[in-house]
Amino acid sequence: MDSKNKQVHQDKPMGFSDATQFWNERFDKAEFIFGKEPNEYLVEQTQKYLKPKDKVLCIADGEGRNGVWLAKQGIQVIGFDASDIALSKAKQFAKENQVEVEYAFSDTDSFDWQANTYDAVIAIFIQFADPQMRERIFQKTYEALKPGGMFILQGYTPKQLEYKTGGPSLIEHLYTEEMIRDLIKEFEILDLCCYEKELNEGARHAGMSALLGLVARK
Repeated sequence: MDSKNKQVHQDKPMGFSDATQFWNERFDKAEFIFGKEPNEYLVEQTQKYLKPKDKVLCIADGEGRNGVWLAKQGIQVIGFDASDIALSKAKQFAKENQVEVEYAFSDTDSFDWQANTYDAVIAIFIQFADPQMRERIFQKTYEALKPGGMFILQGYTPKQLEYKTGGPSLIEHLYTEEMIRDLIKEFEILDLCCYEKELNEGARHAGMSALLGLVARK
C-alpha cells in the first residue's frame, strides 16, 4: 500500500472494509500514485542481503512497484494489500513485466502470517499503521521470518511533517530511531539510519524527505 498520505483524524482504528474504501479512492486512477520504480533504499539493501530464489513477503505492496521489481530479480514474492483496486493494478504490472507475484487481498491483521516461512519481509512506507497496529506488524514479521531472515523497512521520521512531501499527517504514525529500536529488540540490527533525501516516487512521494531505513536480522 506504500506510504499513505492520510490526512484524516480518526477516533477509532479503521476496519478492513473502511481501509479498503479509503485506499481504493486513492488508487482508483490510471497513474501509479507512487510511481513504477522500486524504493531506492529497498534496492540498495536487496543487493546486499537478498538473493534469487529467496521467499519474500511484501507488506501492503500497493500497485506493485516493489514486489514486481523483486520478482524481476528472481525472488519469489508474496504480497498483500487492503485495496483490491491497487492489487488489480499490481497484477497487471507484474504481467507486463513478465513475472509472477502471489498477491492476497488482505490487511495486516487478517493476513495469513505463517511462522518461519520467509527469507525476508519488506515494509516500505507502511505508515497507515497506528502504534498498536505497528507493534502487531513487527511481532508478526519476527514470527514469519525464518531464522536468519531479513526485515527491510523504510519510513518517514517526524521531521517529515515540516517537508509535507508525502506520508501521514499524524505524528504517532511516524518513526523515530528510539521507537524502532524498542520494536526490534529481538532482532540483530544491520542498518538503522535517519537521513534526508529527495524522493521521486510518483506524485505522492516527491521532494525532500525525512527518512528512516532499517535492516534487521532474525
